[in-house]
Amino acid sequence: FAVNMFRTLPPSSNPTGAEFDPEEDEPTLEAAWPHLQLVYEFFLRLLESPDFQPNIAKKYIDQKFVLQLLELFDSEDPRERDFLKTTLHRIYGKFLGLRAYIRKQINNIFYRFIYETEHHNGIAELLEILGSIINGFALPLKEEHKIFLLKVLLPLHKVKSLSVYHPQLAYCVVQFLEKDSTLTEPVVMALLKYWPKTHSPKEVMFLNELEEILDVIEPSEFVKIMEPLFRQLAKCVSSPHFQVAERALYYWNNEYIMSLISDNAAKILPIMFPSLYRNSKTHWNKTIHGLIYNALKLFMEMNQKLFDDCTQQFKAEKLKEKLKMKEREEAWVKIENLAKANPQYAVYSQASTISIPVAMETDGPLFEDVQMLRKTVNEEARQAQKDPKKERPLARRKSELPQDLHTKSALEAHGRAEEPAPQDGR
Repeated sequence: FAVNMFRTLPPSSNPTGAEFDPEEDEPTLEAAWPHLQLVYEFFLRLLESPDFQPNIAKKYIDQKFVLQLLELFDSEDPRERDFLKTTLHRIYGKFLGLRAYIRKQINNIFYRFIYETEHHNGIAELLEILGSIINGFALPLKEEHKIFLLKVLLPLHKVKSLSVYHPQLAYCVVQFLEKDSTLTEPVVMALLKYWPKTHSPKEVMFLNELEEILDVIEPSEFVKIMEPLFRQLAKCVSSPHFQVAERALYYWNNEYIMSLISDNAAKILPIMFPSLYRNSKTHWNKTIHGLIYNALKLFMEMNQKLFDDCTQQFKAEKLKEKLKMKEREEAWVKIENLAKANPQYAVYSQASTISIPVAMETDGPLFEDVQMLRKTVNEEARQAQKDPKKERPLARRKSELPQDLHTKSALEAHGRAEEPAPQDGR
């Protein structure tokens, strides 16, 4: 196996650095794959054989062997990475003495990927193996496993090519939280820390992962993170990118999340109301208007008095803002009058013109009373439910690039190696 498999991988034919786009650049397939596939299949049959004896094989399948196997995960050919994934998982299951070493070396690959290269072809496959390993971790979790989550898995969210491996990464994170709910707070706070500022498709991925986390969260842990979490959701609802706003508002269609919100409405509604109300007037996308009115209707049904209080508080804050703006305008008028009293005013006024700042109301007219707001919310929410959704499914549109027909047919013809079963991760 070693003679046929362990080799120096050829340099990538795709660009590196800022020009590299893992979603668009086609992989370079291994020219010798028909030969390599036979070797992989033979070796897998050996590992899965009932006559296979790890005690005898450990003389050959040692740390050096595992390290060389892990180096092959950077192969551009997805067929080879698929076989490598199954092979490494079988070795992890059969050789107990190598488990800690395998986890350590995978950590090293991740560290190099996050902090040095930001380029590795096998991150998704390695995370898929880890998902199965994490599933088998014994409880209570060891400290090294918690450190792995906080110091290795969570920083993987920072990398530009997150979209390539995000489903596997999100699965690993959720597995940890199902094992130990006390990790919820540091995980959610780390996600908020790494939240994308200018990359909207990445924001949608974060929102997807956050909903998966909220689906398994304990109510006692939800209380700890709800305020910073909903402050971020309020920003997402206000996003000019309609897919981000839409994905955030879909949280209000999740029954479990709604039950958590209902139990803590007194804290959450004051955070969300200004953003929801403001964007019900100003967001450019009509689909978002319907989703916002649906969210407002659900809040109104939860706690009528609290909803009315938030409406009145919002109106009071808007009036305060108007008064402040008026005071600023008056201050500028005073300054202009003082300037006019200066003997030199006529000389300088010809060279420059002084303009008084004009107050701009961006939120639309305020509702005159709470009754009118209730009526509008109910009517708009009903209308949104009647109208069929005309928008396209929530998906990033990619550019249409010509595909290499040989590459496409080779990948379609490849049959996946057997899926790895969960292993005891100790």
